[in-house]
Amino acid sequence: MDNRAGEMQVFLRVVETGSFSEAARLMRMAPSTVSKLVARIEARMGVRLLERSTRRLLLTAEGETYYERSQAVLAEIEEIERELSQGARAAGGTVRINASVALGTLGLEPLLPAFWRDCPNIVIDLSLSDEIVDLYLDRTDVAFRTGRLPDSRMNARHIGVAHRKIVAAPSYLQRHGTPQRAEDLSRHNCLGFNFRRADPVWPLTESGRIVDRTVSGALLANNGETVRRMALAGVGLARLGDYHAREDLEAGRLVEVLAGAVERDEEEINAVYLGGARMPQRVRTFLDFVVPRLRLFLAPQARADDTPEAPAT
Repeated sequence: MDNRAGEMQVFLRVVETGSFSEAARLMRMAPSTVSKLVARIEARMGVRLLERSTRRLLLTAEGETYYERSQAVLAEIEEIERELSQGARAAGGTVRINASVALGTLGLEPLLPAFWRDCPNIVIDLSLSDEIVDLYLDRTDVAFRTGRLPDSRMNARHIGVAHRKIVAAPSYLQRHGTPQRAEDLSRHNCLGFNFRRADPVWPLTESGRIVDRTVSGALLANNGETVRRMALAGVGLARLGDYHAREDLEAGRLVEVLAGAVERDEEEINAVYLGGARMPQRVRTFLDFVVPRLRLFLAPQARADDTPEAPAT
């Protein structure tokens, strides 16, 4: 791994102490390691930085330049880290967020208490809706969107993938039977959605190809949480994201059906935001906190094995 900042620190300590052995003692390294590290810097740049004698070390002209520039670089790194660490805690203002009802309730809301412990001066203005909002017209800073992004130029951080499952309550299946093939859906009460982008079709795999099956039922809702609750009540079949139905499936309150037919039914989830490189510090702080944690929420295996990663873009 390239660690040039670390190399600079060692070189500065050698120059300041005038001794490989003293620099090694202060850096808790072996003297031979320090000597090899300086030699590696010189070999990489093709110049000699130090003139070595039995009694003292002298900087060459190139060594003086490298020493001065290294001081400036390391000071800049410290300043960046100090600004960011102070900025995250001192950042204030309002961050306006839009998320689907399911992702907001199950994934985002549980993160907020810890976020406020780290960032007590940021106000979260949270709206939950499965409709797609216009970030400009609705004055939204961050929107968590499911599905393909319509504009590749949008600023976005990828969160993960929602794998769709067809689920039903055991009581419904006891009364109406369990569908065995995609065509069986025509005889079932398939709960759907009424927002503009929703189609009354479920993409299913038949004979190795994806076919859109038109479905119908007694409910059209504007959010996935209503559909989930009606499925739990035994009203009909529901097509939900795996993270949305995860706890109900684990508890046996819902049962997955036609698992093989929906194996490629999935949608991307992204955090879409305004501002790009010039986004306000409060928005950047929010994204840096929630994005890695939402990634773990969507990937249960990763959540079991890891802790939240460092901020990523």
